[in-house]
Amino acid sequence: MTDTDLDRSYTALCEAMAELGPARTELFLSMTCLALMARYERADDVISLIGNVRAQCHAEARNSDFQSP
Repeated sequence: MTDTDLDRSYTALCEAMAELGPARTELFLSMTCLALMARYERADDVISLIGNVRAQCHAEARNSDFQSP
């Protein structure tokens, strides 16, 4: 995927979440993730991706906690 494609995809994702609102965002993201996971041929690839994203979320949380006054 090119940078332009990634930007277009991210923009579409953000616009959909804004349109649906906070109450529906979690459901929307869950359904989107399941649809994207179904496109992978191997569970190992999906599980690796989940692990990477989980680690990034933990790192973000640690950085947020560290920067709080």
